[in-house]
Amino acid sequence: MKIKIITVGKLKEKYLKQGIDEYSKRLSRYCKLEMIEVPDEKAPETLSPVEMEQVKVKEGQRILSKVSDQDYVFALAIEGKQLSSEEFANELDKLTTRGKSQFVFIIGGSLGLSTEVMQRSDEKLSFGRLTYPHQLMKLVLTEQIYRTFRINNGEPYHK
Repeated sequence: MKIKIITVGKLKEKYLKQGIDEYSKRLSRYCKLEMIEVPDEKAPETLSPVEMEQVKVKEGQRILSKVSDQDYVFALAIEGKQLSSEEFANELDKLTTRGKSQFVFIIGGSLGLSTEVMQRSDEKLSFGRLTYPHQLMKLVLTEQIYRTFRINNGEPYHK
């Protein structure tokens, strides 16, 4: 199985990098994990709605250039489906049973994801109605993917 996590912007915080590195190392026994960072679009602090959309479109184009036709795409979005860890594990297990083996998880920048990225996604996934910094979400997602493999392999992991 191949998993790509695509994020907008460069991860700078050392403590987040360390956590992601730890879960990436743990995941290496279950899958091939690829972390892809696409540049965020430089923009002033205050933007008009049109400018916001332009930023999301440019970031979306960068994201979509890293997605192949064979990829099963999860867009992380507040309005997405909320699942428990067990439900998420079951979802991935069902997809692999149906022959899917390449999964992409997309975490947008501070303005969210473009319409084009949302339309390309096969599923929208939400980790709740709270807003998280997108770099922290990368760590949370990596941990949840690891937890999924542990659940699906019947291996112990804290609840």
